[in-house]
Amino acid sequence: MLNQKLTDFFRQQGWWYDEASADYAIELQRLGVDAGSAFGQFCLHVEDGPTFIRQGKELYQVCWFAKNTDYALAIKSCHETLGLPQQYLPLDSFEGGSGYFYHRGTGQVLGVSLGTELQDFREGRLAPQWPTFNDFLHHYFALPA
Repeated sequence: MLNQKLTDFFRQQGWWYDEASADYAIELQRLGVDAGSAFGQFCLHVEDGPTFIRQGKELYQVCWFAKNTDYALAIKSCHETLGLPQQYLPLDSFEGGSGYFYHRGTGQVLGVSLGTELQDFREGRLAPQWPTFNDFLHHYFALPA
């Protein structure tokens, strides 16, 4: 579940929608994500168009992308091309050779770049930097925890 600081921030921005989209709930189910998780709540209730842009980095509204684009191809690419485990969902386009990935099972978020960082992750020397999706959102939107 999203914490109160985040929901307050999203409300202040005009991005929070009390009623969850039924279409987005279906997309979450297809993606194998718990609607009650922080990630699920974010996808169901927060929207500012198809992406959010902060710190020069774009973040997907994943359910919008799952419904309106070939997001399945992005998932396939992160697994096959980057060699990330099946549990990871891309949170952005990996433009510039770096990106964020959400782990469906643990709720952790990984930020990784091509090269040594990706290799370190594959070999178990780099763990996801954010233990929860809430922690990641605080980082991404530059909000104090």
